[in-house]
Amino acid sequence: MTKSPLLSLPGAVPAEGPDEGVAAHYGDLFREQRSLADGTGFVDLSHRGVVTVSGPDRLPWLHLLLTQAVEQLPPHQATEALILSAHGHIEHALYLVDDGETTWMHVEPGTQGALLAYLESMRFFYRVETADVTDRYAVVHLPAGSITRLDPAWTVRETAYGRDVFVPRDRLESWAAGAGPAIGVLAYEALRIEAHRPRLGLETDHRTIPHEVGWLDTAVHLSKGCYRGQETVARVHNLGRPPRRLVFLHLDGSEVRLPGHGAAVRVAEEGEEGRAVGFITSSARHWELGPIALALVKRNTPERATLLAEETAAAQETVVAP
Repeated sequence: MTKSPLLSLPGAVPAEGPDEGVAAHYGDLFREQRSLADGTGFVDLSHRGVVTVSGPDRLPWLHLLLTQAVEQLPPHQATEALILSAHGHIEHALYLVDDGETTWMHVEPGTQGALLAYLESMRFFYRVETADVTDRYAVVHLPAGSITRLDPAWTVRETAYGRDVFVPRDRLESWAAGAGPAIGVLAYEALRIEAHRPRLGLETDHRTIPHEVGWLDTAVHLSKGCYRGQETVARVHNLGRPPRRLVFLHLDGSEVRLPGHGAAVRVAEEGEEGRAVGFITSSARHWELGPIALALVKRNTPERATLLAEETAAAQETVVAP
C-alpha cells in the first residue's frame, strides 16, 4: 500500500477498502462534493498505480494489446483502454495519455505489478521499455474548470471530467499546499457514480465483459485490428445481448445505511421478497441526489421495475440498454 503524505492534512480521515492509503474525506463530505462540482480543489489519488511505456514502437505495440485504437494517438490526447482475457473478460483498465515520447497510464491501486508483468511478457522484438513509476509519481485529480497552476513539465490527462496530473512524489506536499482545498475520494466516488462511470474491481468481477458496464463506448474501438478477447467483443456486440447490464439507482433516502458492494439486488414484487437479479457495485451519498448506487443486474431485468437493494427500495435509470 502507498500511504499518502497528505493524510497529515487537517481533518483527514483515512479511506478503507480499495482506496486505502489516501483520505476518504477532510471533515465535510458534502462541502467537498460541492467544491468538486464547482471546479475547485483537488483529489489525492496518489494510491493509484502509475506505469509508463517508452520507445519508438510504444504506440503501435500498445495498439496490438489494448481494446482502444492508440497507434495514431496524438500527444496529450487522453483515452481509456482495457486489457481483456482470451475470453473477453476485463483484466485491466488503463487511463492513458502520450506526451510525444512516453505513454503514461494510471491504474487501480495494486494492479500495476500484474499489468507490468503482462506487458513485459508481450514485448518480443518491439523497441519498448516499460516501467512501474508509482514510487516516483503520484496522481492528483483536478475538476473540470479548475484554474490551479501546474508545472508545465508535468504530464496531464485532460478529459471532460477534469485533469489527471502525474505529479512527482517529492513535489506532492509542496504543490498541495497552494492548490486549494483538498477533497477526499468519497466525494470523487460520489460524482463518479453520478456520471455512471465504471471502476475496475467495483463494477467488474472475474466474468465482466465491456458491454455490460458501458466501457464499449469509451474504452473499446470496434473497428481496430485484432487483440486478445476481440472475438467475444465482436460476437456480443453483433448479437446485442450482454448477459448483464449496469443500472443507476436512486435509493430510498429513509434508510440510514447504504447497501455496500456485493449487496443483493432483487425485483420488488407485491407480497413476495422478489427474485435476485444482481448486486450493488458502488454506492454513495450525493449532495444533491441523496443516496445513489450503481448495480449490475441480469440483462432481462425490466427497465421500469422497482428494485430492492437488500431492503432498500430503489428506482432505476438505464445505463446500458438491455
